[in-house]
Amino acid sequence: MNDGLIPNRYAKALYKFAIEENASEEVYLQMKRLSESYEALPDLKKTVDNPFLPIADREKVLLSASGAEKDGCLDKFILMVIRNNRESAMREMALSYGRIYREANNIAQVNITTATQLPEDKLSQIIEVVQHQLEGKTIERTVMVNKELIGGFTVQVDSMVLDASIKNELKKLRLKLLKR
Repeated sequence: MNDGLIPNRYAKALYKFAIEENASEEVYLQMKRLSESYEALPDLKKTVDNPFLPIADREKVLLSASGAEKDGCLDKFILMVIRNNRESAMREMALSYGRIYREANNIAQVNITTATQLPEDKLSQIIEVVQHQLEGKTIERTVMVNKELIGGFTVQVDSMVLDASIKNELKKLRLKLLKR
């Protein structure tokens, strides 16, 4: 069975429920926070998956990690997930919900990684070029600094990557030299 099938189905159901409750954007932000919490706190998955931890405590942990409130749209979803013993796929559900929400709302995730902190005017130029290519999509941007790039930048739009870094140019040059 496809591991993404179950999280995707749950995420679609949550999205439909959130729309009915006029909370799709709020749930999107909460699921985004939840996904970030899973990434930042590796022990979160172990805690949530612990069958000896009472349901109420697992619920509190997930609510805290997502920033959601008790008795809200996401809380009801979390309880259903726990009662169906699907909490081990909660991070994947959060990621799937984000994908579904962005697709439905014409939002592109843009990750810009630079070798050094860029001034805002240079960053705006990059965003402007990306915005022009995306033709009307809303941009949700993340900017990071990675000194390993040596110089230049990379831009990732959803699953496409533009690599304009010195590190990448050196890699290409090395491959050319090895072919000779």
